[in-house]
Amino acid sequence: MLTLQFIPYNDISSLTPERRIKKLINIVRENKIILMQGRLVPEEESTLIERTMEQIKRSDFKGIEICTIYPETDPNLIDKLRSKIANFLLGNREGLTIIGPATVVKEIKRDPDKIQLFTKDIKKKSKRR
Repeated sequence: MLTLQFIPYNDISSLTPERRIKKLINIVRENKIILMQGRLVPEEESTLIERTMEQIKRSDFKGIEICTIYPETDPNLIDKLRSKIANFLLGNREGLTIIGPATVVKEIKRDPDKIQLFTKDIKKKSKRR
């Protein structure tokens, strides 16, 4: 069964970067695909990947697939200023981040018009007696 978990920006905005990363890794370790409002700052994304790589070495965890998308518009000066003020006051809510376990997510393709999330066919092995 494929499980998607939506995380609104408000759920992670008050967390420290360390706790935010820990929360995301814990959700992914449950074989859930995260749809997160907003995006991580580049340092957080790097730390997330680094922590994931550390866990791959120590357990059966296979890693993550991550993709961030956000509106790529060419706003005029007033729209750009409005966006900067909103981001400063409300946090960086623009965009969507998808994070999934490498055991479930085969590939994430990003096009200007769509996102394609390809999953692996996971079949549980039945125990024979």
